[in-house]
Amino acid sequence: MDDCIFCKIANGGVPAKVAYRDERVVAIEDVNPRAPSHVLVMPIRHYGTIADLADAGDAALMTRLIEIATRVGRERGGKHGFRLVVNTGPYGGQTVDHLHVHVLAGRPMSWPPG
Repeated sequence: MDDCIFCKIANGGVPAKVAYRDERVVAIEDVNPRAPSHVLVMPIRHYGTIADLADAGDAALMTRLIEIATRVGRERGGKHGFRLVVNTGPYGGQTVDHLHVHVLAGRPMSWPPG
């Protein structure tokens, strides 16, 4: 999408601190971190929400997102662990209309989250 900031980041049009990249997924440092380590893992192709990706039936991409988010979480959280968050829609707290998985690590997380 032409006006999507995450599409622009994923395609290299807007600079970001890239933590990981392959042909389908990119992971970037969050510019407004909520934990000592806060990375966003997103598909390069635009999907508004995780529900949109599920509707598209691309199970391989869904799996890849979780695999990379888990890899980043393990690297950043070590033996203490990490949290994965996928906000979906306005009531779910999604503020950018491009699917992304938050990987939070480096501090204890509380429950409930919000």
